[in-house]
Amino acid sequence: MVAAAGPRAFPLDSVRFRQARTKETGLRRTGTRSAYSQRGLTLRYASNARNNQASGPRVKGRGPIQERKDHVWSYDFVFDRTYDGRPLKILTLIDEYTRECLAIDVGRRLTSEDVIFRLEQLFVERGTPAYLCSDNGPEMTANALREWLARIDVGTLYIEPGSPWENGFCESFNGKLRDERLNGEIFYTLTEARVLIEMWRREYNQIRPHSSLGQQPPAPETWRPAEAASATLRQPRLVPMESAGLS
Repeated sequence: MVAAAGPRAFPLDSVRFRQARTKETGLRRTGTRSAYSQRGLTLRYASNARNNQASGPRVKGRGPIQERKDHVWSYDFVFDRTYDGRPLKILTLIDEYTRECLAIDVGRRLTSEDVIFRLEQLFVERGTPAYLCSDNGPEMTANALREWLARIDVGTLYIEPGSPWENGFCESFNGKLRDERLNGEIFYTLTEARVLIEMWRREYNQIRPHSSLGQQPPAPETWRPAEAASATLRQPRLVPMESAGLS
């Protein structure tokens, strides 16, 4: 049985969970704090990291310059392991303006060639962004990748070493991926990891509410009733009896 969406649909988002529970129980903010104190629990507070990302480019370092869809994409790697201890290397790629996760690739090892292959597919499907933001990892700074991006007029934004906050959108996404999927699953095979992570990516894009988007998902799945009705009511082609050889 699939549970209905409710305050526990996203249990790791403590702010929304507490707000929903406050409405249900009638507890005020002080009552919530007292209930936590009586049980020896720590009440977590929302981070102000989002407030530190002022709109517009910064003079020093990498700033939030995204102005439209497909303006700035950012990508990074996340690491995990399967049950047998073998490593998983996960490439994540997002659109900073829409917050949509464009792709997640999972493998035992991913190189700059794998990064180029994924970007090439996305460029064909969506067009090229103005900029790609990343850290200074060897996969992102490989000469082949940089020369290829220069030929197709895609700018690169490399953050300062030791400054992951300059790639804050992707770092935030990676944290959600780890909290909501990686930490809650035991992957026994590479295929299982790929399937479950891709399922989470689709839910993140099409269902999961985002506070920065007015509690709307980045890329909600659309359904066109007119097309569905026409497909349902479409009549089969009638073949004359003479042509069918039944006369």
